[in-house]
Amino acid sequence: MKKTITPQELHIEKKIIIKERRKQIRKWIATLIIILFALLFLTPVILTISNSFMSNAEIDANYGAIFSTGEDGIKPFILERVNLKFIPDRVSFDQIKTVLLKSPTYLLKFWNSVILVVPIMVFQLLVASLASFGFARYKGKLRALIFFLYTILMLMPYQVTLVPNYLVSDYLGLLDSYWAIWLPGIFSPFAVFLITRNLKRIPATIYEAAKIDGAGEFQIFRYICMPIIKGTVIAVAILIFIDYWNMVEQPLIMLSDAEQYPLSVFLSKINEGEIGIAFAAATINMIPCLLIFLYGEKYLLEGITSQGGLKG
Repeated sequence: MKKTITPQELHIEKKIIIKERRKQIRKWIATLIIILFALLFLTPVILTISNSFMSNAEIDANYGAIFSTGEDGIKPFILERVNLKFIPDRVSFDQIKTVLLKSPTYLLKFWNSVILVVPIMVFQLLVASLASFGFARYKGKLRALIFFLYTILMLMPYQVTLVPNYLVSDYLGLLDSYWAIWLPGIFSPFAVFLITRNLKRIPATIYEAAKIDGAGEFQIFRYICMPIIKGTVIAVAILIFIDYWNMVEQPLIMLSDAEQYPLSVFLSKINEGEIGIAFAAATINMIPCLLIFLYGEKYLLEGITSQGGLKG
């Protein structure tokens, strides 16, 4: 026997259908807005990469008005329209070849960046992991005070601590050497704060069970804590690398020899007549950050959203 639908049930069903349609419309609108903002933020990156494959003549034709200067050295007011091009008329690898093969200066600056950033990333993670284990494992007023000071230092922008770092480096005779940049970076409080936050979420029963099984403190740290917070450590490593790979103020203040500057500083010093070279060098400078982010995106999300490695 066929069931008869009452007008009231039909009305409720229509309301449910309308509600679902409105929900879908809101979802599509939100998706379009997110895509729009994503494209907006990606536009400079796409332009930089695409323009690195343009010839000098095409770059001058499109952006020459921006980089031109008057006879008195002052940039003129731009009257003509600037042509933003995402696809080159003719793909040219001349700029990339110049940066990678013909001019060793750019590769030297690239390796300067590697020499500066990799030790900071490795040893900051080592110091932060050990310090965070101590902060999370042991209780006490002194521990709480030291961790509070760490948090206060993290809230300060680097420009605030730049002068004290400079004075200390000068006193220790570290100026004009990589140690003036390495040491403040290695002992940065950011990684300590984030790793401690996740270690504190490990239940005390896990430590007690490890103690009953005869594990020492170092064994607990290496075989229990580190595997649990692996995602957080990788996420912090990604953030550290991206932050210090793009540093500008530290090398400019601590290093007086331009030969020691990383590529991030040297990008702003490329001659105005080498616009294409600037695009190519900027593209090469972005590649390590893009590769690391794409490789560690899963760990970055897990490290930020996980509950100390234990899913909530």
